[in-house]
Amino acid sequence: MELFDLAGRTALITGSSQGIGHALAGGLAGHGARVVLNGRDPARLSEAAASLRAAGHDVHELAFDATDAAAVAEAVNRFETETGPIDILVNNAGMQHRTPLEDFEAEDFDRLMRTNVNSVFYVGQAVARHMIARGAGKIINIASVQAALARPGIAPYTASKGAVTNLTKGMATDWARHGLQVNAIAPGYFDTPLNAALVADADFCAWLEKRTPAGRWGKVEELVGACVFLSSAASSFVNGHTLFVDGGISVSL
Repeated sequence: MELFDLAGRTALITGSSQGIGHALAGGLAGHGARVVLNGRDPARLSEAAASLRAAGHDVHELAFDATDAAAVAEAVNRFETETGPIDILVNNAGMQHRTPLEDFEAEDFDRLMRTNVNSVFYVGQAVARHMIARGAGKIINIASVQAALARPGIAPYTASKGAVTNLTKGMATDWARHGLQVNAIAPGYFDTPLNAALVADADFCAWLEKRTPAGRWGKVEELVGACVFLSSAASSFVNGHTLFVDGGISVSL
């Protein structure tokens, strides 16, 4: 188990007030990491942190807008100076917007790209600069099965997650020589607040259960193992990889 031990490591998880980000924060904390929760709403962030502290975990809160490059740099640099090094970064902040492509508004497209792609660059770069100086670090970007597949009404989202997988490759190519491992996790369909409308749609659920070899929605806790692996010494020679955690939907017709 030593390969997967995260004791003494600090992990920043963006967008971790709820959903996948919160589950991953709890999973990393459960393997010994000190976790730093991030979100834009300090009240929601404090509530999420309280739930993890109640479980006995070491939790910090770092409120900033991941789509604001200046705010990201200020928050990351301040934490590194005042609190300590960030050893693990999980770029989880993201959003979805479902509209037929011909009706997709330009401002909605820009907002989605800023949230899903720009944030990965801004936070990744700000944290990597410190990791490079130390010669070590783990970055995990949260992509999506939609990096490989597409469905009607989410073309910009599909484009954004394809960009995340390719940015992951570029980060690894630039930063592996400095001792960093940069990889991505591509979740399939998980029961999260982001997918609440789909979870409530009986017809969609029936389609998904038939389309997915595992025959069901994923549970957010099922992403923890992949995140712990990519955060730990067990993945010391894994770089630029996107790990699909999707019940087999991306490999089956």
